Formats: sequence, structure tokens, C-alpha cells
Amino acid sequence: MLCLYFQAPFAVFRTFTAGSFRPTAPFITPSAAYGLLLNLAGIEMRDDDSEAEMTLIRSGLPRVTIALGALEMPGQHSVYQQLHNYPVGNTGKEHAPNTKGNKYNITPARRSFLSNLRGYICLKDNDELAAQVIDGLAGKRERKYGLPFFGDNNFLPDRIASVDQIEPAHWFVKVAPDDEAGIAVNIARLTVTIDRADMSRTRSALFRPLQVAAVEIPENAWVCVGYD
Repeated sequence: MLCLYFQAPFAVFRTFTAGSFRPTAPFITPSAAYGLLLNLAGIEMRDDDSEAEMTLIRSGLPRVTIALGALEMPGQHSVYQQLHNYPVGNTGKEHAPNTKGNKYNITPARRSFLSNLRGYICLKDNDELAAQVIDGLAGKRERKYGLPFFGDNNFLPDRIASVDQIEPAHWFVKVAPDDEAGIAVNIARLTVTIDRADMSRTRSALFRPLQVAAVEIPENAWVCVGYD
């Protein structure tokens, strides 16, 4: 088993939504943690076939079992921003001359983000990937896709390091139908794998952080992530 400690001043892990409010998951998701691990290992996730409208995810990526733990729950904030885009059709075309070639459709939006992330990403059941991550942290893996980031390429980590001993953490466990925790605090649906071409095939699950921090990782905190 490999455990990585991470800390970052800011992060955002967007859920799939549309509209003027852009929420974030309350902590790093298994899908985002998986992408971070591959980034560290120097493994390319993207598959550009020059035909799809979106960037697809490669098949055959390594499978790994991941557990996530927060040393403390991050702060949640929001800001208002102007989103600029090219509208479909001729909507707003009268504004195009004023922007001199820039995007001319402006929509105000409220965007959520997190602050003060401190926690663990632990992985097991794939020793080869764990070794590649360790080599990547040491600068021994070729990198093709920029620096590691936390949901937005403006949000960079302060520290990512392999640790031999972990502190008590609030591990995110899957919520079962017979869960006895009642109405849990910070319960959230976190994405496990993402299908960019067909959203109905995106896999997610309900998770809640343990109310009492623990060193031992609960069995129901482990989730398998991979793309066949």
C-alpha cells in the first residue's frame, strides 16, 4: 500500500452541472485522485481521436484501489465571475465588434471552491503504478501534461509526498442502504470514473467522511478505479 500526503491552499472538483451556479464536491473525488496519480506517474489519460467534440479518456488505463482521507474538512467558498463564451448561432453577435475578436457572450456565474486541503490518497492492488508514482515524485518519469493540479490548473499543490505513517484522518466511506450513521455531515456523491462521451456511463457513489478521525482505513473506504 502507498499513502500520499497532500496539501493545497485551494482546489475545486466540479460536479456535472449547467447554469449560473457551479458547485464543487466537498473533497477530492476518486476520479480526480486517480487522474492525479496518473499525472504523477507520467501516464497519459487523454485520447484525442480528432473526431470527437470533447477530449476522451483512453481505454486500458491501469486499475487501482483508492481510499481518501481528510485531516480536516476544507473550507467552502464561492465567488462571482464572468464566463465568456462563443454562443451557438447568432445570439449576441451585435457585441462582437466591441470585443475585437475576443469571446463576446458574457454570463455572470457563481463558482464554488475549496480552501486548505490536507489529507491522504492511499492506493493498493497495483504495485507497478505505485512504483511509477514514487518515481514521478522523484522526477524520474517523463511528463507530458504539465504540473499536477487540484481540479483547476490555477490550483497547484503545496506538497505531495509519500508517507510511511499516517495521522488520524476522516476517511470517506461508501454509504450503504443499511448505514447506521443517520443523516451524515458532508455526505456527497463523488465521481469514481468519468465517461466524457456518454454521461450515463459515468460511475459515482455516495460517500461520507468518518465523524471520528482514525488511523486505520475502513474497508468500505476503498474503491476500485480504472478504465478498461
